[in-house]
Amino acid sequence: MISTDILVLGSGSAGLFFALQVAKRSKLRIHIITKKERSESNTNYAQGGIASVMNEHDSYESHIRDTLIAGAGLCHEDAVRVLVEEGPQRIQDLIDLGTQFTHDESGKLHLGKEGGHSANRIVHTRDLTGKEIERSLLSAIASHPQITLLEDHFAVELLTDHQRIDKKKRKKDPITCYGAYILDEKSGKVEIVRAKKAVMLATGGAGQVYLHTTNPMIATADGVAMGYRAGAVVGNLEFIQFHPTTLYAEGARSFLISEAVRGAGGILRNLAGERFMAEYDPFRMELAPRDIVARAIDAELKHRGEQYVLLDISHLPAEKIKKEFPNIYEKCKLFGIDITKDPIPVVPAAHYSCGGVVTDLVGRTNLSNLYACGEVTMTGVHGANRLASNSLLESLVFSYRAANDLTDSLKTRPKEEEKVKLVEWDDSGTENAEEWVVIEHDRREVQQLMWDYVGIVRSTYRLKRSERRLKLISEEIEAYYRKTKVTVPLLELRNITLAALLIVRSALKRKESRGLHYMTDYPEPKPALGKKDTILQKKV
Repeated sequence: MISTDILVLGSGSAGLFFALQVAKRSKLRIHIITKKERSESNTNYAQGGIASVMNEHDSYESHIRDTLIAGAGLCHEDAVRVLVEEGPQRIQDLIDLGTQFTHDESGKLHLGKEGGHSANRIVHTRDLTGKEIERSLLSAIASHPQITLLEDHFAVELLTDHQRIDKKKRKKDPITCYGAYILDEKSGKVEIVRAKKAVMLATGGAGQVYLHTTNPMIATADGVAMGYRAGAVVGNLEFIQFHPTTLYAEGARSFLISEAVRGAGGILRNLAGERFMAEYDPFRMELAPRDIVARAIDAELKHRGEQYVLLDISHLPAEKIKKEFPNIYEKCKLFGIDITKDPIPVVPAAHYSCGGVVTDLVGRTNLSNLYACGEVTMTGVHGANRLASNSLLESLVFSYRAANDLTDSLKTRPKEEEKVKLVEWDDSGTENAEEWVVIEHDRREVQQLMWDYVGIVRSTYRLKRSERRLKLISEEIEAYYRKTKVTVPLLELRNITLAALLIVRSALKRKESRGLHYMTDYPEPKPALGKKDTILQKKV
């Protein structure tokens, strides 16, 4: 058993920034667990930037208003206000850590503009913002004596009162989280990592639930699935953001073409060369929020029977394109596309989860000692649709607040929970997995089901059909899990399938079209339903 003060699950911006802030405020020992290499996270793949009010030409109220509009009436305004008003200082924190953002010729931060924003407020590092943020955070982590980062370790389950050897806890008391069962991928052994003070769930997104996604292979909804199984409340899982523009090319693996390309003046055309966004949002056109642009592209593809549309920035100066989008320029060149001359073939792909484990404004969940931050959460910031580049800001703002809350609460917290004894992992009687083809087949089937039936446009018939099949697959996987020694592919499949089922059930509960959740049964929004979140919780 590994014993630590704070256990952080995930090595993206939320988990790393939280760990640094806790270490700055205390002498606590912190273990960060990541299932792959330390830099492999959704943060690392974020191209566009961080949205924040950084000059006198912008205002907090404008950023708040843009976020509320994009969220289609479901944003929690108190959370949005916290995000916006505390954002600039968190960006300064990154700069103080050594993050190198792009500056203009006058030496000020270069501020881009993206869909849904009414002002230039996107702080960025060319088109590799996430990679630079991850670099600076990991550099700070590496030199910190209180922080240990373990690569190739997979969180199997959260440890709660259900794994206590003694069951002396009143039923009315909240469930407490004590750590996690962690699989050492190299040894194949599962051990307890005991967190004396708190666990931070910062495992990122769920893009791999879908067949086509901008997310890396690690984004398998592990945190949502683990949290739900442990009794954490999850909410608004039906709101999956599909990025409108990913590269359509053999072997491109849904490479993201940043929102900033449209922000810089990119034009969307069908294969006949017709600019079509005026038919769907005549005022904002290509700069409409992502849900509108994604549905517009989806409608064009279905109407015309084509496989992709074209995003054209060739009318911009070639040197400007190469300077602002060097990564996208080089990547497209690998596929024979010179974006200074040629339009880019693009299609939508699953990109971001607006729902997740429900938290308050300081990252606390309904489980005692369990915090959550980043894409795994539902803070209320995004509502029914995330405004572009608010995600990295959310990770920073709420992980900072969680670190403050945790360190403040330790001054008055009783110490008796540190003595709780927990049940060791027992895999006696299980067999080594042999049916790898079963795991791969089931994963592909789940992803295909979600893409076909629970994508950009949905219907009650499709959702119920997918629910029946996913329930059966989930039951089969659970039986397989209980008789087999755990492996990463099996654990990921288990989490993907549960998350898919929860997304479908959330979607069935929402009897309207709103934001990212578009139902052919309810084509017109129903404002009378008001601000009503979709909440799910397992009885444990």
